[in-house]
Amino acid sequence: MRQNSLFEEIALFDETEISNGKKNKLNDSDKAFHDWYRFVLSFPPHLVKNYISKFGLGAKDVLLDPFCGTGTTLVEAKKNLIPSIGIEANPFAAFASDVKTDWSVNPNLLLSQAGEIVVEYSERLRKDKISDNPGVDNLNVKNLRRLNYEQEKLIIRNSISPLPLHKTLVLLDILNDYKESEFHKYYLIAAANVLVYKISNLRFGPEVGVGKIKNDSAVISEWTEEINKIATDLMRYSDYSNTNSHIIADDSRNLVKIMNGTKVSAVITSPPYPNEKDYTRTTRLESVLLGFINNKDDLRKLKRSLIRSNTRGVYKGDTDDVYIQGNREIQRIADDIEKKRKLLGKTSGFEKLYHKVTKLYFGGMAKHLIDMQTILRPNSYLAYVVGDQASYLRVMIRTGKLIGDIAESLGYELVNIDVFRKRFSTVTQSYLNEEVVILKWK
Repeated sequence: MRQNSLFEEIALFDETEISNGKKNKLNDSDKAFHDWYRFVLSFPPHLVKNYISKFGLGAKDVLLDPFCGTGTTLVEAKKNLIPSIGIEANPFAAFASDVKTDWSVNPNLLLSQAGEIVVEYSERLRKDKISDNPGVDNLNVKNLRRLNYEQEKLIIRNSISPLPLHKTLVLLDILNDYKESEFHKYYLIAAANVLVYKISNLRFGPEVGVGKIKNDSAVISEWTEEINKIATDLMRYSDYSNTNSHIIADDSRNLVKIMNGTKVSAVITSPPYPNEKDYTRTTRLESVLLGFINNKDDLRKLKRSLIRSNTRGVYKGDTDDVYIQGNREIQRIADDIEKKRKLLGKTSGFEKLYHKVTKLYFGGMAKHLIDMQTILRPNSYLAYVVGDQASYLRVMIRTGKLIGDIAESLGYELVNIDVFRKRFSTVTQSYLNEEVVILKWK
């Protein structure tokens, strides 16, 4: 790795002013558009702004995020008047990115039509003898609506209580009546945001799970607050709406086909990390209720389009590992994981796949970097936010270093590996680095 790059001259963060815990938080000054809906695992906007500045990007460039999630890089690009492209395999996350980067609608008309929806919602609840405001009387209501069998099997058990679910389904029914409206997608993203963070029983830590049970919850008042927030952001940034952002729902390992000759100036992204986190669970509730995933076949199709980062997404016939079969360090790590599994007597089906998914993950990243070469302009910079992992029987995986090694073997220059922050691992009871791998394509 070169140690004399310009990136070493600019501190990533002032360590005396920003604590480790705040480095991944959304600053108040950054909330516009980002908090319409934010994937809980998103990296922060200030990190993107830092590399936009370091890479010297402007209006004549095109910034790519090939793992765009819910659009952090794309929103920051638009705020800085930089055209951008996002690729995301998760259909709900791709939808969120699309909505958060479309600032073309009239916010006053958005609010006016939302008022109609509030009136209709209130009337339907009145007929059901339910109040939107939580109360004791609501808890005695019978014949509440439910999800169908397939839907209930897809979501985490108890992720939403019966009464809040009924209210949410009533709202979504009304929103479906407005599906031809230009504002429909904004209404849906507002519904998704309040569903996850205000209405549901979900909690987010190292993994998504069920927290405190809410037997009742306000729905339309929370939704209205979200709509007001969206309208305020649209008013504030009306002069920025012409900067292009294009979202593609697809697999980032197939960039040659996806991009079809389009060239980009830079990449700022955060791919999945190699661990046992099933990223599809994090957005499962909203994906199911809003109709992005309707059955197990939909879920299986989604998982097949993702980088193989956990054993629940490994399938017979996966061959991405061929791209790193000559990498001795990755082969050594996979062998160490398998040896330790046998030593510890771990025999579950998922545990037997630990060594396999490690190779598939880095092979998928290698395939991605190979395809990336066909769409990069000369002297493009790339920033990959990744984290060290020890999920597989505590065998250390230095993700950033390994991706840097793969990139160098493919002809990229490894400019630097910046330490973004340190995370405490409950598995190893130690701190692991989250890093930004900086590459250059000459």
